[in-house]
Formats: sequence, C-alpha cells, structure tokens
Amino acid sequence: MIIAAENIGTIDKGVYGPFATPYLAIALTGVTPPGAAWLTELPCPVLGIGETTHPIAGYCDIVAASARDITAIIANIKAAPIASMTLVQTLRATEYLPIRAALAVESLAYATLQGGAENRAWLAARPPTPLPPDQEAEPMLIHRTDTALTLTLNRLEAHNAINIALRNALCEGLALAALDASITEIHMHGTGKCFSIGGALEEFGTAPDQATAHAIRLTNGPAFHLAAVANRTTAHIHGACIGAGAELASLCAQVVARKNTFFQLPEIRFGLIPGSGGTVGIARRIGRQRAAYMMLSARRVGFNTARNWGLIDEEESASF
Repeated sequence: MIIAAENIGTIDKGVYGPFATPYLAIALTGVTPPGAAWLTELPCPVLGIGETTHPIAGYCDIVAASARDITAIIANIKAAPIASMTLVQTLRATEYLPIRAALAVESLAYATLQGGAENRAWLAARPPTPLPPDQEAEPMLIHRTDTALTLTLNRLEAHNAINIALRNALCEGLALAALDASITEIHMHGTGKCFSIGGALEEFGTAPDQATAHAIRLTNGPAFHLAAVANRTTAHIHGACIGAGAELASLCAQVVARKNTFFQLPEIRFGLIPGSGGTVGIARRIGRQRAAYMMLSARRVGFNTARNWGLIDEEESASF
C-alpha cells in the first residue's frame, strides 16, 4: 500500500516495524503536512515514490521514480525485515558521525544481526561448506617503492575473497603504513579477474559469538585500519567489486576503475547489513538514499552509473 504524502499525518505509526508492516511507502505528491521529521524515527525503511524535490523526500530512506522501481526492494524487506530496519537506522545514525565512530556503530549493528533469525535461516539454507585449505602462500602481496606502498589481494583462485588470512595480512599492511609517515601513497589492487568478491562465505557464521566478532572488527578489521590512512590510499579496482570489496574501496580517498567494474552489496539476502565500512564509505560517496537503494535492492551497479554517482573517481586503463 502506498500512502499519499498529504495523508501521512493520519497514519498509525505503531503498525510500522519489522513485526507488523515492515516498510512505509509514500507517494511524493500534493501538499505536505508540517512536522514530517518523525519519518526518520520509524523502525522500518521509508520509501518515497516521486520527485527528490518534494518536501518529504529528504526524510525518506530511498526515493524512487516509480512503484515498479521498489518492487525488488520491498521483496527483500519482507524477506529480512529486521536487517532492513537495522540498515536504515544505521545509515540515519551514522550520516554525520566521525568516520571511526560511524564504523563502530556499523559493527555493533552487524553484530546485532549475526546469529539473528534471518541470518540463521540463510546459514541453515546453505549446503555445508568445509573450510578450504590455504593454497595461497601469500594471500596479499606487499611492495614498496620509495614513498609508495602497494598492497595486492592475491587469492587468485578465490577471486580475492577476504578470508581470515587475507584480512590479517591486509590489516598488517595498513598498520605499517599508519606507522610510517614516509609512506605518502598507498595503492590497493587485486590479482586476477576482479578486485574482490567480498568476504569468504565459507567463514560466515564461524565466529564464537557476536560480541567477539565485534571486538575483532574493532581491533583487527581492515576498515578501521584503512580509515587511519584513507586520505593517502587509492583503490585500483576491476571486475567484480562485491560486499567487502566494494566497501573497502569506497573508504579510499581515490577510486580508479576499469570499464568492466561493477559493484554489488548482497548482505540483505544474508539477513545482514554491510559490515566492512559500506554504510560509512559508500553512503558518504553517494549519499544515504542511494546507499540504501544499493543495499536493500542488492542489485549490481555498473561502471557508468557508479561513475555518475561518485563510487568511481577515475577510469583506469586495463593495461595495468
């Protein structure tokens, strides 16, 4: 059901939330009653349909041109209403926070959802996947030339999925850069056909508990280490840039990409939200509403759209 903007003052706010009606859709037309700021407090996504110039548009989590544009989003919200609620609340709360504080809020929200009913259902539906042996002698390559440090994700056969070994190596490289002021440039690359397909799915759900997982992200998470040196870091991306791959790239001061690059944030399908800096880096690059669109739709965003939105700063030659 879509509510006309002029009628929002008459709705029963108490029926909107993950256990009742998990979203509110508003037609952004007509006269707007005063005092619509309470829309940002609803415990569910607020979907606007119409023009971004409408007075209520700024209070919405997503603004779409037509009802058809939110069909897939509504389906994802219905499948994971608690994760959807948590996502928009996180985006709202962190919009103006300092980066490291915003990352901490994101991690807390992610921890809240880990092991929740929606995430458990996704984990249970996946066939058992044994942890593969580490076949990479070096999950990350590190090279220094004068004042430049190059970090290359090197899990070629796994499409640079970020497992524990790669996560630790990446954190060590970023920590080195943070300690050495003579390193004025940091460049991140990925070997093979893509930059990174995100977190290694076979390791999802293996943390001993949610609190420990949160503590690990705070002390040994690439996003927190990257935040300290982001202003001198360039991400060189190509091919699939999914989940944590897209999130870490978005935190960098400069993102250069080949024409075959695409972004995707599929976490809502796992009953989760982005947990590697996406609600911070992506939202600050393209705005809270477009970030929510990417995260709730889980759709791919190709090179041209990503460049127009601001996920990509510059095109990189494929000759690298």
